[in-house]
Amino acid sequence: MSTRSPLDPSYDLLHQQARHSLDALFSPRSVAVVGASERPGSVGRTLLWNLIRSPFGGTVYPIHPKRPNVLGIRAWPSLSALPEPVELAVVVTPAPTVPAVIRECADLGVKGAIILSAGFKETGPEGLRLEQDVLREARRGRMRLLGPNCLGLMRPTTGLNATFAGAMARPGNVALISQSGALLTAILDWSQRETVGFSAFVSLGSMLDVGWGDLIDYLGNDPHTRSILLYMESIGDARAFLSAAREVALHKPIIVIKAGRTEQAAQAAATHTGTLTGSDEVLTAAFRRAGVLRVDSISDLFYMAEVLAKQPRPEGRRLTLVTNAGAPGVLATDALVAGGGELAKLSDTTLGALNSFLPPQWSHGNPVDILGDATPERYAKTLEVAGADENSDGLLVILTPQDMTEPTQTADRLKPYAKLGKPVIASWMGGSEVAAGERILNDAGIPTFGYPDTAARIFNYMWRYSYYLSALYETPTLAEEPTGNARERTRQLIDAARAQGRTVLSEYESKQLLAAYGIPTVETHLAATADEAVARAEALGYPVVVKLHSRSITHKTDVGGVRLNLGSAAAVREAVEGIRARLGELGKADSFEGVTVQPMVRLDGYELIVGSSLDAQFGPVLLFGSGGVLVEVFQDRALGLPPLNTTLARRLMERTRIHEALKGVRGRPPVDLSALEHLLVRFSQLVVEQRLIREVDINPLLVSPERLLALDARVVLHAPEVKESELPPLAIQPYPHQYEGRLRTRNGEELHLRPIRPEDEPKMVAFHRALSEQSVFMRYAGMMRLDQRVTHERLARICFIDYARELALVAEKSTPEGGEIVAVGRLTRLHGTEDGEFAMLISDPMQCQGLGTELLGRLVDIGREWGLARIVADILARNTPMQRVCRKLGFEILRSEDPQEDMVKAVKVLG
Repeated sequence: MSTRSPLDPSYDLLHQQARHSLDALFSPRSVAVVGASERPGSVGRTLLWNLIRSPFGGTVYPIHPKRPNVLGIRAWPSLSALPEPVELAVVVTPAPTVPAVIRECADLGVKGAIILSAGFKETGPEGLRLEQDVLREARRGRMRLLGPNCLGLMRPTTGLNATFAGAMARPGNVALISQSGALLTAILDWSQRETVGFSAFVSLGSMLDVGWGDLIDYLGNDPHTRSILLYMESIGDARAFLSAAREVALHKPIIVIKAGRTEQAAQAAATHTGTLTGSDEVLTAAFRRAGVLRVDSISDLFYMAEVLAKQPRPEGRRLTLVTNAGAPGVLATDALVAGGGELAKLSDTTLGALNSFLPPQWSHGNPVDILGDATPERYAKTLEVAGADENSDGLLVILTPQDMTEPTQTADRLKPYAKLGKPVIASWMGGSEVAAGERILNDAGIPTFGYPDTAARIFNYMWRYSYYLSALYETPTLAEEPTGNARERTRQLIDAARAQGRTVLSEYESKQLLAAYGIPTVETHLAATADEAVARAEALGYPVVVKLHSRSITHKTDVGGVRLNLGSAAAVREAVEGIRARLGELGKADSFEGVTVQPMVRLDGYELIVGSSLDAQFGPVLLFGSGGVLVEVFQDRALGLPPLNTTLARRLMERTRIHEALKGVRGRPPVDLSALEHLLVRFSQLVVEQRLIREVDINPLLVSPERLLALDARVVLHAPEVKESELPPLAIQPYPHQYEGRLRTRNGEELHLRPIRPEDEPKMVAFHRALSEQSVFMRYAGMMRLDQRVTHERLARICFIDYARELALVAEKSTPEGGEIVAVGRLTRLHGTEDGEFAMLISDPMQCQGLGTELLGRLVDIGREWGLARIVADILARNTPMQRVCRKLGFEILRSEDPQEDMVKAVKVLG
C-alpha cells in the first residue's frame, strides 16, 4: 500500500488517472480565445460566437489587450491575467505573434492549442521559422497543437464548436478529418441539407504537431465514433498513421479519399524497380497494409460509412442480383465485374427453390430477374432463398417502378431481411414514387442507392475492404531465418563497396548478397580474361552465358554486355572480346573489369521481378510482378511495404495477373507458391535489415514447378557519405531482434526469450490449454472459458502486434516439436499519455521459478527505452504473488479507499 504524501511532487504522477493528451482539444474544461474580436466578419468574432452559442459545458475567456468585454463577455488582457488556468487556447492572432502566445501558454501550463492563424510555412522560409519557434515552445510546455492554418475543431456530441465555420454540425457517429478547411465547410453545408451527423469534425491544417495517427488513435477509442472518414492531401508521419490505422481499422472502418494523384516519378533510376514505383501507388499499398479503404469520390466516402455501419462485411466478392427488370441487372453486372467482383453461381438447391414459385419466364440464373409484375411477396421469397445460398457473399435488390410495381409495400416486406448475416443493399430506381420505400429500407438498415451500378461499385469496395482486413490477421506460416551470419556477411560486402566509393554492386556481389539470405541464385564465376572465361565454361559445361562484370554499369543489356547460349570455347572467347570492344566504342572501356560465366539456364518457367526501392514518405517499398526485358512495358506489378510474412507475401502475389499463370494454366503444373512466398519473406528481411541498400531488384527471377532461381540481380547503395542513422525509419516497425535473449529459471532450466510473432498463434493455443482455472482467474480478474481465449480473432490480435505500439515477450522452452511457450509478458503504450501498461501470464508448472520477476524487469527496461514516464497495471487484490513481484521491482501498490474494490493498481515511476 502506498504511503506517499500528497505533498510529494511525484504524488500526482503516481495517483492521477492518465488523461489523453488530446482531451484538451476535444473536451476542454475551459477555453481562451486569443484574438477575440467584435469586428463583424472577423475570424475572432465568429469563433467566439460559435463557442458561446453552442454550450459545451466549459468556461470561455476572450483575450483582448484593450477591450473590457467582447460580445458582452468579460475580456482579459492576457492569458496570465485569467483567474484560473485554462486547458485550451484557440489562437487567431497574426502569425508573427503566435510564438509569443504559445510561449505564454507553455509557461502557464495550458494543455492544448488550436492555431487558426495562417502565414506559416505556406508563405516561405520566414513562415517556416515561425512554425519551428511555435513547435519548440509547445514541446517545452508538453502541449498539443492543432494547426496552424486550419478551420478548427467541432465536437457535436458535446456542443464544442472551436471553428470559424458558419454552422454547427449535427451530432452523429461519423468522424470527419480533413486537411482542407474549405472542403469541410462545403461538407458541413451539404450535411445540414442531408441531415448527416458527426461525432467529430476536425480540420488538420499544416499538422505541425497533431497528425493523422494522433486523431485516429483518439477517435478509435471514442464511444461516439463508429467510422472515421479522411480527406488527405499529405500523410505526414507515415509510421504513426499506419500504426494507428492498423489497430483501429479492425473495429472501426477508416475510409480515405486522397487528393493529388500524380504520374509516377519520371526521374531516371538505376534499377527497374526504381522506375516502376510511384508515390500514389505506394500510398494505395500503404492503405491496404493498414486496412484502410481508399475511395475515389466524396460521395463514396459517405456511402461506405453508411454501408459499413449498417451491414456486415462480405466474406468474398460474389454478389447475387435480384431485379424486376433486365437492363438494370446488366448495368450492375458490368460495374461489378469491372471492379473485380463476381456474380454468384446459384446452387442447384437455390435454382430448384426459385423454380418452385417464380414464373416460368424468370431468368434462371444470376441476375435473378423476377419480372416486371413482381409482387412484394415474390421479392421477399426470392431474397430469402437467394440469401441462404452459400455461394453468395452479398445481395443487391433492384426495383424499377413499373405500372404493377409497389415500391413502398415491397420495401416494407423486405425489412426482416436487413440482417441475413451477409450484406444486403438496394437500388430503388426513380424519384418521388420510390422515396417512401427508400426511407423504409434505410431506416431498417438496408442502404439504398439511386442507380444499380453505384450499388455494385459500393459492394466492390466492401469485399475489398474485407480482403484487406483479413490479410492483417490471417495466421502466416513461419518462414525460415537466413542461415549462418547472413546479416554480418552482407554488411561486410556493403561496407567494402562503400569504402571504395561505390554505390552499385556488381552482379557477382549482388548474387552473393542474395545467397546470404537464402535466395537461390544461378552458379556464377568471375573471369578477368577470355582464357579464364573459357576455363570456367569448360568446368561448368556448355552451353553457358557470359555477362559483363562491371561495378559502374548497371544495365548490362543496354551496352551489349550479355551473350547467351554459348556452346564452345570459341564462342566464349568471341563473346568476351565482343563485350570489351563494344564498351570501347561507347567510350566506356574503363568500365570493363572482366566477365561472369554461368550455365545457360533453360527458360522453361516464368520470368518474374522482385525488387525494392525508396519512397519519400514510406521508405523501402517492395515490388513483385512479371519480369524480363519487357518489364516496363507490361507493368504487371504489385507493391507492398516490408516486412512481409507468408500471408502478406501471398496477397502481394495475388494482386498481379501473372499469379493466375503461376497457379497452373492450360495443363501446365503450378509453381511452388509456398516456396515463392518464403522467398519474398526473406527478400523483405534483407530490405529491412540492410538499410544502406537504396534499390535492389532480381530480374528475372525464374520460377517453375521444379525451382526458383535468381538469374540476374542489381543492387544500388546509398552514397558513402550517407549514414544509416540519418535514414528515415521504416514505415512499419520490423521484428525487434534486439530483445531476443536467454534466461535461466531457479531450477536451472534455460529458456529462450523473444518477442511474439504472428506465427505463434498455434503455440498460444497450446499455452492456454495448459493453464489452470486459478491462473486464468488471477490474470483476467474473472473466469474466461478456453474457447473464448483461443478464438482466432482474439489470438491474432495478441500475436500479430505492432511493435511500435506494444511488445509481448514470450519465454519458450525447447521441445522436439519446435518449442513450447511457457510465459507471456506484454507492455502496451497508452497512447495520448506517457504511460505504459503491463500484463503477464505464466504457465502453472513454471510459476515460482523467478520467471515473473525476470519478464517484468525486462519490460521495465523496454519502458525506459521507450521514454515512458510510468508503467501501470491493474491487479486483483487477492493476487499477492503478482504484487510481490511488482514490489520487488520498485512498483507501488495503490489501494482504493472503497473497501468493496477488488482491484489494486501497481505503479512504477521511471527515472
